[in-house]
Amino acid sequence: MGRRRSETVTLGDVAKRAGVSIATASKAINDRGEVAAATRARVLRAAAELSFQPNILAQGLVAGRTRAIGLLTDEFDGRFAIPILLGAENALSNQEMSVLLCDTRGDAIRRNHHIRTLLARQVDGFIVVGDSNDVRASLTADIPVPAVYVYCRSTNPADLCLVSDDEGGARLAIEHLIALRRKHIAHITGPQSYRAARDRAATVHTVLAEHDLRLAGGQPLHGEWSQRWGRHAARLLIATAPEVDAIFCGNDQIASGVTQALTGLGRRVPDDVAIVGYDNWEIFAADCKPPLTTIDLNLQQLGTTAVTHLFAAIDGRPATGVVRQPCRLVVRESTA
Repeated sequence: MGRRRSETVTLGDVAKRAGVSIATASKAINDRGEVAAATRARVLRAAAELSFQPNILAQGLVAGRTRAIGLLTDEFDGRFAIPILLGAENALSNQEMSVLLCDTRGDAIRRNHHIRTLLARQVDGFIVVGDSNDVRASLTADIPVPAVYVYCRSTNPADLCLVSDDEGGARLAIEHLIALRRKHIAHITGPQSYRAARDRAATVHTVLAEHDLRLAGGQPLHGEWSQRWGRHAARLLIATAPEVDAIFCGNDQIASGVTQALTGLGRRVPDDVAIVGYDNWEIFAADCKPPLTTIDLNLQQLGTTAVTHLFAAIDGRPATGVVRQPCRLVVRESTA
C-alpha cells in the first residue's frame, strides 16, 4: 500500500529504502564528499521515489543560518524599494532563501523595533534600502550580521554601498539631446537638498561645457519632485528662455508636468522641445503623451547585486566602499 500524502517522509525512510544509515543518507542528500558516487545515486533515487522534501530550516540551523534576509526601507510609496526587493527576491529564491520586508517609514523607533524583530528571527544579513542615493546613518555597529546598503550611502566608509550612477545617467540624457542637435537645453529638477539632484545638475553643466554649450535659462530650476512643479517650471522657463528646444527633467513626474504645460503653451513635443525624464517609472513614462524618453536606474539589478555581495559577506568575504551601477537610456517618442 502506498504512503498517504498526509504522512511525512523522513530521512530515516529514505535511508531504509536505500539500505544505508541515516548519517550516510544525510551526507548524500547534502552533497558531502565522504559518500561514494554509487551510494549517493542510490540515496537520491530513494528520495525521489518517496518524494522526500528536506527540511530547509533544519539544514540552515545546523549550518548556523536561517536562510532569511531582512530588508529595511525608509520609503513610503515603494517606488524604489519594491523593484530592489523584486531583484533581491529573485536572487534569493534561486538559493531557496527568503526576504523579510520591513518599512520603517522614516521613524527611528519603528526602525529599531524592526531591527530587533529581524534579529530575533536570526536573519543571516540585512539589505538597507534608501530612496535618494543620499547618506544615511550606518546600522553596522548595532547588528551582529553583515549588511549591504542599496540606493543610499552609509556614514561608515567600511560599509558596502550600491548606488545608482547619477552622474552617468545625467550624461546619457544630455548627450542624447545633443546628438539630436538640440542647442538650447534646460534642466528642471527636484530640491537642491537632494544629493541626486545636485550631482545630476553638476553633470549637466559639465557635459554642456564639453560641447561648448550653456544651460538654457542659465541655471537649473530646482523644486518639488511633482507634476505640479513641472508645469509651473515649464511656464517659467518658456517665459524667460523662449529659445529652449530641449529639457532634461529630474524625474518622470516632473517631465510629465512639463509636457502638459508645453502642450498648453502651443509647443510641440518633440518637434519644438524634446524632453527626457528620469527613473523610467512606467505609470508616468509610458502613459505620458507622448511617452517619455527617460533614464532607467536598473533597480532590480541593484537588488540582485546586493544579494551577491551579501552572500559574499556572509561567507566571510565582505567588500567595502561605494559601487555605482550604470543607468540606461530608454528612448520613446518625447525625443524621437
